[in-house]
Amino acid sequence: MKFPNPFYRWRPHPWHGLEPGVDPPNLVNAYIEITPFDSVKYEVDKKTGYLLVDRPQRTTSQPPNLYGFVPRTFCGPRVGKLSPTAKRGDGDPLDICVISERPINRSEVILNAKVIGGLQMVDDEEADDKILAVLANDNIWGFAEKLADLPKIMIERLRHYFSTYKLILGKELKVSIEEVYDADHAKEVVLAALADYEEEYGE
Repeated sequence: MKFPNPFYRWRPHPWHGLEPGVDPPNLVNAYIEITPFDSVKYEVDKKTGYLLVDRPQRTTSQPPNLYGFVPRTFCGPRVGKLSPTAKRGDGDPLDICVISERPINRSEVILNAKVIGGLQMVDDEEADDKILAVLANDNIWGFAEKLADLPKIMIERLRHYFSTYKLILGKELKVSIEEVYDADHAKEVVLAALADYEEEYGE
């Protein structure tokens, strides 16, 4: 039997085995870990590539959009330098939020996402940027090229969620959103994360 090219005999690791996208930093692949319907934080187990239950959310807050990461990215020194108040990158793949008009209630899916902006988040002195994107072929939001093309309330909800999702009553919150940036800077962050990955893991 002849298999199509490329063909994966075994399931590829979502972080290391998938491509970063068809045209990064403009169009990237987003591997989705969490949907807006989840009250549990899931993340990819770095060793096995399977989805891991990280923790149940302590509050009633739920993510306003799809949330995951861009394959073959790494938040290392280059990403850290783009975040002036951070001391280093967080050592994880680059996070991405994807806006879609139709509800997508499944995780562990791959989306073709158009980069339009980002949140410069710092978590305990580590750069933890959140790239903002739209589903590339979305019938409502697919036209967007920059944050100004979206209603302001969408950005406000994302900013509020990431400012508070680690909140534990009685404990100091070490997370801050330093800046909301547009597409040009977001693409710089994507390129930096791709370069950090290549340096850390090779091509």
